[in-house]
Amino acid sequence: MTAKLSINKIALIAFISLLSLIAVFPFYSMMIMGTYYANDLFTGIKLLPGNYLNENLKTLFTINIFRYYANSLIVSVSCTVLTVLVCSLAGFGFAKYNFRFKKPLFQFILLTMMIPAQLGLVAFVIEMHAIKWLDTLLPLIIPPAASAFGVFLMTQYASGSIPDEVLESGRIDGCGEYRVFAQIALPFMKPGFTTLALLTFLSSWNSFLVPVIVLSKDKLYTIPLGIRQLATNFRTDSAAQILGLTIATLPILVFFAIFSKSLISGLSAAAVKG
Repeated sequence: MTAKLSINKIALIAFISLLSLIAVFPFYSMMIMGTYYANDLFTGIKLLPGNYLNENLKTLFTINIFRYYANSLIVSVSCTVLTVLVCSLAGFGFAKYNFRFKKPLFQFILLTMMIPAQLGLVAFVIEMHAIKWLDTLLPLIIPPAASAFGVFLMTQYASGSIPDEVLESGRIDGCGEYRVFAQIALPFMKPGFTTLALLTFLSSWNSFLVPVIVLSKDKLYTIPLGIRQLATNFRTDSAAQILGLTIATLPILVFFAIFSKSLISGLSAAAVKG
């Protein structure tokens, strides 16, 4: 019986190791490809580092890569903070307050999640032009803060994680509604808004479609747009682009490695609460 358990355990470890290798290989391959000359990438899969890393770095630094990094950080951090604040307030309101048209409003929010974002791009650009936000970072920060998924996630989490008795106790002790939210509700919602913050940061950092439409000034480009400049009408330096993507991916990998437990636990908790 013990031998059988050991065999099963070894088989499970081997299977998980294989899956992990399959998942990690694309990232490893991306890092390796950034060390080769662009034309060499089409001669087969590369498993060992090449000797063209310095040249690719020189090519990468011909664009204002540090400026693009700074823009991406400004957009991603600002968008994350605003999204967590707005969606936490909205989710808490839907979960713990009764008001007129509450159910139709929440259903409308869910309905917007079913509509592809690309369908509203023309209207979005017209709106941004009308309020003179084109060629600024504001369209990448303010509109995404009203995230339908974020409101849904925080509503689901708040409805099951915050006891009504605790809120009532705070009100009896003289707390106003904003203080009830900030000092009583938020600690209960921490795993939920940590998950939302990570998802929002990743989405904002990787965003390409909206920035490419609303930004035309080089000084405002984010990382994805900046790396695109390495492609010209005559030649695309794929190796330098891949090296740039590798550098751009590193912060995401670090954040995910640090907060992966919070992300998984938050999504799991929101899926079963409500």
